[in-house]
Amino acid sequence: MFFRKLQIERIDAEGRTHLCPIKWIDNFAMRNFTNDAVFDDTLPAADGLLEAGFRVPLDRLQPSMENWFRRKGYLKPGETLRITEL
Repeated sequence: MFFRKLQIERIDAEGRTHLCPIKWIDNFAMRNFTNDAVFDDTLPAADGLLEAGFRVPLDRLQPSMENWFRRKGYLKPGETLRITEL
């Protein structure tokens, strides 16, 4: 649907990367449909894959998504999130 394809990965405490489950990505996207309009142009597509419009700022997406994942308990201490445009 959107032109930009973003890979969403969790980096564990040992430095290994894992694709974030679509459930996590969808949870973030649904929350932001009502709370922050800048992220409305997102569509979870698969594990580790988020489609996005050009108005979605990657410099805001990563910290916002990481904060949400921490609040939900998806990310544990020592883990981080990496977003890469494909």
